Amino acid sequence: MTLLILGLALWWAAHLFKRVAPEARARMGNAGKGIAAVAILASVVLMYLGYGAARPEADVWWERNPALVGINNLLMVFAVYLYAVSGTRAALARRIRHPQLTAVKVWALAHLLVNGDLPSLVLFGGLLAWAVVSVIVINRAEPNWVPPAAKPGAEWKAIVGTVIVTVVIMLIHNWLGYQPWG
Repeated sequence: MTLLILGLALWWAAHLFKRVAPEARARMGNAGKGIAAVAILASVVLMYLGYGAARPEADVWWERNPALVGINNLLMVFAVYLYAVSGTRAALARRIRHPQLTAVKVWALAHLLVNGDLPSLVLFGGLLAWAVVSVIVINRAEPNWVPPAAKPGAEWKAIVGTVIVTVVIMLIHNWLGYQPWG
C-alpha cells in the first residue's frame, strides 16, 4: 500500500506543482516539463506496482455484480469520449471547461463502482479527489474561460477515436487479467 500512496502523492505533486508554485515552475523553464514528465511516469509505475501488491481480500466492502459492471462499461465509454472531445474540439468540449479532468472523474467513479476493496478506494478515490481539486485550482487561477473554436469533422473523429481506444483499453485490461466485460 505504501507504493500506491507514494505514487498518488507524486502524481498530485507533479500535476499541481505549476499551479501551486508558479514562480518556481517558471524558473525551471523547459527543463520543468521533462522533470514533470519523469515524475508522472514514475508515479504511474508506483501506482501500478503498489496496486498490484496491495490486494488484501479481507478489505472488500462490496463485490462486482452484473449491473454495476454494465454501468461501469457505459461510464468508461463516456469517459473515453470526454477525453477524445478535448483533443478534437468536438461540441462537448465547447460546453465543458475541463473535458479531460471530467473524463478522469467519470473513469474513477466507474472503477469505484466495480472495485470495493481498499486498494481500489485509495487509487481511484485518490485520483477522483485529484481531478476535483485540479478543477478548483485551475478555475481559481484562470476564472475567465473562452470555449475553443469548432473544428470541422470533430464529432466523427471523437466517436471513431472513442471506439478504437475503448476496444484497446478492454483488450489491455483482459491481457492484464482484469475482465472488463462482466
